Formats: sequence, structure tokens, C-alpha cells
Amino acid sequence: MKSDIQIARETPLLPIAEIAGRLGIPAGEIAPYGHFVAKVPERLIDDDKVRQHKLILVTAITPTKAGIGKTTVSVGLALGMNRIGKNAVVALREPSLGPCFGMKGGAAGGGYAQVLPMDKINLHFTGDFHAVTTAHNMIAALLDNYIYQHRDEGFAMREVLWKRVLDINDRNLRSIVTGLGAKTNGVTMESGFDITPASEIMAILCLAKDQHDLRRRIENILLGTTIDGKPFRVGDMGVAGAICVLLKDALHPNLVQTTEQTPAFVHGGPFANIAHGCNSALATRLALTYGDYVITEAGFGADLGAEKFFNIKCRKNGLQPALTVLVASTQGLKLHGGVPEKEIKEPNADGLREGLKNLDRHIRNLRGFGQSVVVCFNRFAFDTDDEIELCRLHCKVLGVGFAVNNAFNEGGAGAEELARLVVSTIETKPSEPLRLTYADDASVEEKAEAVATKIYGADGVTFSPAARRMIDKINAMGISHYPVCIAKTQFSFSSDAKAYGVPKGFKINIRDIVINCGAEMIVLIAGDIMRMPGLPKSPQAERIDLTPEGEIDGLS
Repeated sequence: MKSDIQIARETPLLPIAEIAGRLGIPAGEIAPYGHFVAKVPERLIDDDKVRQHKLILVTAITPTKAGIGKTTVSVGLALGMNRIGKNAVVALREPSLGPCFGMKGGAAGGGYAQVLPMDKINLHFTGDFHAVTTAHNMIAALLDNYIYQHRDEGFAMREVLWKRVLDINDRNLRSIVTGLGAKTNGVTMESGFDITPASEIMAILCLAKDQHDLRRRIENILLGTTIDGKPFRVGDMGVAGAICVLLKDALHPNLVQTTEQTPAFVHGGPFANIAHGCNSALATRLALTYGDYVITEAGFGADLGAEKFFNIKCRKNGLQPALTVLVASTQGLKLHGGVPEKEIKEPNADGLREGLKNLDRHIRNLRGFGQSVVVCFNRFAFDTDDEIELCRLHCKVLGVGFAVNNAFNEGGAGAEELARLVVSTIETKPSEPLRLTYADDASVEEKAEAVATKIYGADGVTFSPAARRMIDKINAMGISHYPVCIAKTQFSFSSDAKAYGVPKGFKINIRDIVINCGAEMIVLIAGDIMRMPGLPKSPQAERIDLTPEGEIDGLS
């Protein structure tokens, strides 16, 4: 089969004004970025239509290095629904350069179920990531300058919480020292870098309701504590307006198209293992304004992305998903069933049955949120009919709808079964009103305990002394009502990346806490998860190149 980028190159694209016109957006309302990409103003959002239309979440079993294929399913489902006569739009996150050049490669779907132009989406796109990076680092520079310029007046920081960010995997930047050398180089202090998807600015961009809300949130960003013990925020420096200027265009969602010219909004890109893992609420609401059905995804497995989608994004934006699609594959299930990685493409009914326990746990969790669930089986060439039937019968016993997705190979035609199942399930058994995992007024400890025990299946939560000190600070600031965003490995329900399946008898240790007053959430860092990833031994960058004809190769 052709590579993703070959398929993308060969797919004819419609002018973006025509794609907008199909949604009912006048050409004069969009800001084109070339021929096939455009910014769409968020003022077009119609909240009455948002409430009327149907939101579908695509999530997955616990991911493995073999991959699961949520984005391909999300795009494929939109294609399939349009093929059966439904007005469906997909809303996705923007890829980060970190995984694109690191372990994962491109993140715009795959095969004949992609969002296009995939090379632009996977690279610089409309500059949103660069705007977030610049805005974040501008705050860091302005803070350093404020400390330097006001030190003779007695101003000093007891603690600086704001790091820098870069959209590149670079372990060497996790811990650094700034301001070395001459006195005029600034105040020497320890610092570090996170990856741009972990930036609080990215979270704010994805949670802000409009430009006014964006400014309010930026002003409230906590930068650290002054020498006299007072919180110091962006608003205290009087520079929130400048940061909003840098984010002015980035705030508007991006409109593109799929391999079958279905409209797609691609906007924002927080990771679900270190942030809240959802595309922007603005893009989702804009899609719901124009699409009768909107398909969106949350990063990694349902224990991370879906949990944060419900407890953070839906909580803060009043969204009510009509259905959740849970994606699974035989190779992923077999890894969770204890089958060695080198053998997962071979038939193994016993390993598959054991791995289905991971699927069961996610189904139970999603039902706990009040969600109606269907399972999407992502088919690969090596899958056997017997294994697929085993999974189908297992889901039948659970009372869960089951459909095979083959959109990777066949485009929308390969997702019609899934599309019909999704539509019929929404019509006959839609999700109940959303049931959240914890109440706003619960303590930080209670919220962490609720997620760890109810979602992960942990025996409880422990907190390091550093985390305890941050909880004291949170309580003193009166912000314990914020939702929690747990940063942990994506490869396990536990904080041990090698504990596949459904681990038991473990506790979640919170070693540190990051206070996001602008994003209005509390990030709990579990285990050894890093907010700045490193590159693998053989990064994808080794396979990315320009052809003699000047075309990009190796993004997938």
C-alpha cells in the first residue's frame, strides 16, 4: 500500500472557500492561509446549535507502542457518516513537532482517512504552536527582566514557577541555569524547558471561550511567589495585552479538509499524558455550530484523554457527548494480554482474551461517566476473522455495539459499518447526562483519590513532601475548586509504563504539582513522567527528507 504522504499528495483538494461554503460559512468570513487552509473566527459560534447537535468522542484502550489509531478512526468515522448521508464534521488537535520528528511521525490520520494538507498540518501549519511557544517564552523573558530591573527596589522572587517551552523533544533542556556570566546578563537562577504542548498557554488557548476570556486567563497565570510570600502573576507585570497580541490569530480555529473533502477543524495540541489532551473548545463548538454530528478525539487511552475531556473540557464548557467510541486493535489487546511484542501479529486467542480485560475496564469507566459506548475494532491486514469474531462476541455479551473499521485502506467506505452503528446507537440509546468523577468543592487530595481509584483502579494516592507543600499553597490561594489534570505514563493504568493490562495492588504517587491558575486546573505529576520528552535512539527525523522534486517524504 502507498504511504500516507503518497496518498495525501495524490488526493485532489478543493479550495478552502468551497469547503467553508459547504458548511454555510461565507468566503468573506474566513482568513485563508494559502489555497487549502483557513482561519475561521470564533464569533461565528452559535450556542443554540451547539446544544442541538451531537458530539461524539473517540477514545481508545490503553495505548501501546504498536499504536491504536484513534485519529484514523475519527477521520474515517466522519467520512463514513457523510457517505451515509449525515452532515458530520471532525475536530482534532494539531500535531506537535516533538513526536513528528521523534517516535511517532505524522499525526494527521493515516491511509485514506487523513486530514489534508497533511504535510502542512504536521509541520508549521498556521503557526499556532509557534505563537504559543513565543507567548510563553515572552512571559519568561518579561519576568526575568522584571526581576532584574526592580531588584534595586527590593523586589525579589522566593520561587519562580514559570519555565520555558520548545516544541522539540530535548532531554538536555529539562534542567538548566539562566543568567550566568556578567551582572548585566540578569539574575542567575535554575530553570528548565517543557515541551510546548505542556505549556499553560496551550491549555488556555484550548479552554478559552473568547478573546476576553483569553486575556482574563493570561492575567491570572501564576509565575511564582515574591520574597514577601505573595503570589506573582502575569497581570502584576501589566503585559497581558502584549501576550494576547501574540495569540490573536492563534485563537481562531483552523479549517481544513479530509481525503474525501469532509470539513475538519484542527486546532490546539495539548498532550493527554502531560496536559488535558483535547483540541480547543472553540474548534469543537464551531464544528458543532455547522455539523449535525461532530467527531472529536482525546489523546492516548480513555483513562487519560477521555477522563480529562469529561472532567475538564466538558465541565468548563458545558458539553454533553452523545456517544463515546472506544477504539481497539488485536495487537494492542495482545500486548495487554501478555503476548511478547514480536508475536502480536500472530494468531493468539488466549492472549487476546486476556487483553480484553483492558477493554472491559475502559468500558466500565466510560459507562461510569454516563456514556453510551460502542467499540470500534481497527482492522489490520494480519487480523483473522476468528479473532475479530471473538472480540465481537465479547462485546455482545457486554451489551456494547461493535463495528470493524477499515477506513485506513478504504476511506469512508471502510467506515460505513461504524457510521451506521454510531447513528443508530445515538438514536436509540444516547448517553445520559454527564456524571463527573468528583465535585468542584472536593479537596485536591479527594479529586486525585477519585480519579486514581475510580478510573485507574489504584488502591490510593500518596503525595511527596513537595506535592504536600504545593497543596498547602493551593489551599491558601483558595483555588482547590479547580479540576485536577494528572500527568502520568500513557502506557498503563498505573504510573509504571511496563504494567500492561489491568494492573492491581498499586498506588499513584504524586511527586510534584504545577498550578495553572490561567488554565484553571491543577496538574498532578505522577511517577517519573517528564513534561519534556526525549528523543528515541532512532528518531523519525532520520527518515524525513526532501525529494529531488522538492516534496516532503518520511512524515509517516
